[in-house]
Amino acid sequence: MDLIQEFKDRELLAQCTNLEAVDELLKKQKVTFYIGFDPTAPSLHIGHFMAFKTIKYFQDAGHKAIAIFGGGTTMVGDPTGKTDMRPMLTKEEIDGNIENFKKQADKYIPGALYINNADWLCEIKYIDILREIGVHFSVNRMLTAECVKTRLERGLSFLEFNYMIMQGYDYYKLYKDYNCVLQCGGDDQWSNMLAGADLIRRKEQKEVHVLTTALLPGSDGKKMGKTSGNAVWLDPELTSPYDFYQNYRNTDDSLVIKYLKMMTYVPVDEINEMAKNFTDAKNINAAKDRLAYEVTKIIHGEEEAIKAQTAAKAVFYGGTDDANMPTTVLSEEDFNGSESISIVDLLVISKLTLSKGEAKRLIEQGGICVGEEKVANFSYTVSKKDIETGIIIKKGKKVFHKIVLN
Repeated sequence: MDLIQEFKDRELLAQCTNLEAVDELLKKQKVTFYIGFDPTAPSLHIGHFMAFKTIKYFQDAGHKAIAIFGGGTTMVGDPTGKTDMRPMLTKEEIDGNIENFKKQADKYIPGALYINNADWLCEIKYIDILREIGVHFSVNRMLTAECVKTRLERGLSFLEFNYMIMQGYDYYKLYKDYNCVLQCGGDDQWSNMLAGADLIRRKEQKEVHVLTTALLPGSDGKKMGKTSGNAVWLDPELTSPYDFYQNYRNTDDSLVIKYLKMMTYVPVDEINEMAKNFTDAKNINAAKDRLAYEVTKIIHGEEEAIKAQTAAKAVFYGGTDDANMPTTVLSEEDFNGSESISIVDLLVISKLTLSKGEAKRLIEQGGICVGEEKVANFSYTVSKKDIETGIIIKKGKKVFHKIVLN
């Protein structure tokens, strides 16, 4: 596989320290590379999957992958792309998240070497790191890095300012211990990643490389991720296979072809053919169906993808099989002796909203439908008789939920 060309064809390639040198290196020999993951939540999300996809391409070409789980760096917190300091996690929370990450990662990148950077970062003595590493970092240069510069106006803690140094030391440590000569990651990490390559050049007089991949965009122009508020979780308990499928079935028209290239393994020539016919609504919907199915199959397996597709078609195309749709079963007690139940209570009981306040805000914004009817006010109720036969609540454009009576 010509990795660099594949990345270009799939619109994955963002930046590289020396693209010609990396291209030649990857064609000439098998290299050791790494990608880092900071365990800031109990589950990985779709942004992490894009990193796994990068790793898988390299693995399939015979290169050796290291996945660094940031038990040490998460104690500090990456300021990149954040307007405020990250919430501080306890060591126990971080360790628990790492265990969850490893279990999920096993499914996508078998054979990768897992390492926790807490093994060295939490053991370093302060004066030692200042003398060994700090002397090679220019504060003036660090202040010009995008990940630092964007936070200076709102305030950047000294704790967070150290993150770049810690990530740079990770690369240095992996170079020394594993002859790791390439770091990959999302393009928002470019500044932090360059710090490591520069540290190795200064300390070892060796050229190593950095390659970043394009961030998966949302329809609002923001990257997909937990902090952006638009995370799609890989854990089926947090985002069900059905909701996962629906999310990508409802992809904005302008992003479908890009997502097919970036997220799936559908041949690029086939995707380009789809793009030629992307003026007809039927072809656009067919491409969305293909995208949702392919991505759900990669994340949750073919069986779950088929179930989600069958249930989704019941919504989109008027089918009748909605057996696989997320469902809440009500009991007589939920009606409190009444023959109907308010939409606000239904949203909370079904966990479509976390509170009545959130439910009311969604209704005010026009974001709730029962069947095809948009809910216009808080007093809207649903009869017990309708629920006996089953109703479907639509939240926004992407979330469908069935309500039935036991």
